[in-house]
Order: sequence, then structure tokens, then C-alpha cells
Amino acid sequence: MTTKELKSIPIHPAEAAVVERSLYEVRRKIYPRAVHGWFAHWRWAMVGFTQLIFYGLPWLTWNGRQAVLFDLQARKFHIFGLILWPQDFIYLSALLVLSALSLFLFTAVAGRLFCGYACPQTVYTEIFMWIERKIEGDRSARIRLDGESFSLRKLGLKSAKHASWLAVAGWTGFTFVGYFTPIRTLALQVAAFSLGPWQTFWIFFYSFATYGQAGFMREQVCKYMCPYARFQSSMFDKDTLIITYDAERGEPRGARGKKADPKALGLGACIDCNVCVHVCPTGIDIRNGLQYECIACAACVDSCNEVMEKMGYEKGLIRYTTQNAMANKWSQRAIWRHVLRPRTLVYTSILLSILFAAGLSLALRTPLKVDVIRDRGMPRMMDDGAIENVYRLQVMNTDEQPHRFVITVNGPTGITVSSEPTFEMPAAATRAVPVRVTLQPSATEAGSTPIRFTVRDMERADVSVTEKAVFLVPR
Repeated sequence: MTTKELKSIPIHPAEAAVVERSLYEVRRKIYPRAVHGWFAHWRWAMVGFTQLIFYGLPWLTWNGRQAVLFDLQARKFHIFGLILWPQDFIYLSALLVLSALSLFLFTAVAGRLFCGYACPQTVYTEIFMWIERKIEGDRSARIRLDGESFSLRKLGLKSAKHASWLAVAGWTGFTFVGYFTPIRTLALQVAAFSLGPWQTFWIFFYSFATYGQAGFMREQVCKYMCPYARFQSSMFDKDTLIITYDAERGEPRGARGKKADPKALGLGACIDCNVCVHVCPTGIDIRNGLQYECIACAACVDSCNEVMEKMGYEKGLIRYTTQNAMANKWSQRAIWRHVLRPRTLVYTSILLSILFAAGLSLALRTPLKVDVIRDRGMPRMMDDGAIENVYRLQVMNTDEQPHRFVITVNGPTGITVSSEPTFEMPAAATRAVPVRVTLQPSATEAGSTPIRFTVRDMERADVSVTEKAVFLVPR
């Protein structure tokens, strides 16, 4: 059948709607239930820890300045006593490599730990859901509220919730920009309504992103926008700790009274209460097996343990374990013994090696950088017959203390610095230093002659940099 003939076949509108619904799934709003337990306490501890760092760091001071400031305009990154410049890009590369390797290691050991406990999307979603529960109530109350017709009560609750969300999002956007603009100056500008265009844009952009992703998109970010969910399986193996439902113990599932004997009823430990589904922030049923939407937050573990405790059953129907442990019925000690396997050992050794190398490089880093640029003009003949070349030394003092430096030149016999050889450098500053070098033409052949400039601290012999250059003698 040709394409023209296919197009001529009439399609009923109802059939077209069925086709469209099958291709595009309409989002089903998730109402996660509050959960308490060991893993929930750890999750909130990580929320507090990460947000204390994020919101608190910009307000710390160090040597009279902001302790952590990424000053893009001045092209300087201040991290407490460390100052990084564009020339230190290698350290940013090392940080990115360390972050990637850490993610690989944690995933190989215990799955999506980062997603469940430290990912900004998870952290801010937890904060926003906590606000939602405090204002609108827990799961059943929120479902009833959304099902109600419009009323002043509903308007008030919804307005209070969104106002609180916007306050948190606005403070988050302000803090984010405070890492790139001194936050105290930024606060005064906000109070005086005198923000610059870029500061205004990024505060609103980051605030809107936080409000939209943590308030509305939530699990959609984890399921469809985050690439980690798609390639995480390549970092798993059968000895990776994952959230697992013990089907052998739990099936067949079914409701029963607290005093009923499950063996007499021919039932497993699962009472089919669906609490593990109600607490899941991504809305999955872990009893169907591990799914890519699972962010390893362990909310289902806490809720199931709570139900098992009430029923008088053994905890751990849903738990952190491995596929090999489930198949072979290993003990906890056997599970942890298999954590130290070739994959994790390789990740750990590479991670520690890079960390050691980067730390050693930072510790031994000389707080002085020098670039030598020769003047484009032709060499000049002096009155005494000497040849003069002019250079510009681009000197960078990366230390937070001022230094006094001296310039020397090495090369053919008799070569000297004819300009003032000493100069002072303020703390954390760059400066172009003009340098004149003279040499008698009889000391070398015509053409270019290799020379070396040395810039050293007059008080610290260990602070010294030597750079190559050429001295031109006219033919």
C-alpha cells in the first residue's frame, strides 16, 4: 500500500486520541507520605549539612575578605587562604575528575547514594515537601485539598505554600550569586534596588529554577532530565548495594490481621499495605524490582520496617543488599567483604592517587608566576656601543601577602639588567614590569641568543621562577 493510499484511510477522532495517549503518558501527580526512620534521619542530616555549607560559606571572612569568592571580573578564585587564577585551570580539571571518580566509586559500592542524600534536586525537593506538609498536611490531607472546589481556605493554604517556596527559592538564588559577587555588597544592592543586569538575571534565573524543579517538576527531573539515571546501570554489578525487596520472604502478599498466622493463610510477610509506594518520591513500587527511577533514598526501607515492627515481623523485607547476597543468602559480614572487589579497589586507588598528586602540587605551588614578552621594537644601540633589548615581564603574585622581588638575567658574559631590578608586588595582584637588558655585541654572535630571566623573592629564597627568552643582536 502506498503512502498516498495510507493517508486516504479515514481515522475516527476517538481512535486518534487513543493513539496519542499511548504515545505520551500524562503525568500522574505524586503525593509522598511523610516517613520516619534511620535512613530518613540520615537524609535530613545531609540536608542540614549541605545547606549549612551552601548558605553559610559566603558569609565567612578570611583576611578581611569573603572566604569563598569566585571573582570572575578579577579572574581570581578565593577559597579561604588559597587563590586560584586562570593559569591554575589544571586544579579545576583535577576537581572534576575527582568528582566523577567519587561518583563512580559510590555508585559501584551502594548505588545512587548521591541522588538519595546529597543531590541538590533531592535536597531542595525534601525542603519543599516539608514546607508543603507543614502547611497543607500529610498525604491524605493534600489529596483531599486538591480535590476540593475553590474556597478561601484552599486559596490561603496554596498561597502560603507558594509564598514559602518563593522565599526559599529567592534566598537560594541570592546565595548562589553571592559566590560570584561579594555577598555583603550584594545584600546592600538588593536593599537599595540597585542590582546590575547580570546579577538580577542570575538571581531570578536560579530562583526560578529552584522553585520550578523542587516545587513542580520533582521526580520528572530525576526520571527524564538527569542523565545519571540512564547510565547508572553500567556502574552496577551483582555486588552493588541496592534497595531490594525480598520476594522470597514477602510473597505471596496479602492483607491480614495483626494476630493472624501468615503461614496458616499461605501468605508471605508483605501485607500489601502499599506504604512503600506512598512514601516513594518518584512513585515507583520497589516490589516490582529495581527500576531506573529509584533514587536510593531508602524511604521505602524505613516505612516497611515500621510496618513490620507493628505487625511483629522481622525487619528487612525491603533493605539495602546485593543481588549475590539475595541469591546466596549471605550475612551482612559476607556482603561487606565483597565491597572490596577489583572495581572498587581500582576506583579507590586512582581517586587517592589523583587526590595526593593534586594536594602535593598545591602544597608545593610557588606563589609567583612570570611570563616574558619581548618588545616588538628593534634592538637599540647605546652610546657606549652596547646593545639594548626591552622586555615586559608579566608578574603575578598569587599570595595574600605583598612581596619584594629582584630580577636577574643569565646568558652570555656581560649581560646585565640596566633598568631598576627590584620591584614590589601587592598581595594577589598582577603587574607588567618593563625590563631593559644590555649586552656588548662582542660577547656573542649576531642573531638570537638564548637567555634566562630569574625573578626571586628578596626575603624567601624558595620563591623563585626562571623563564626563557632570546636576546637579539643586529647583523
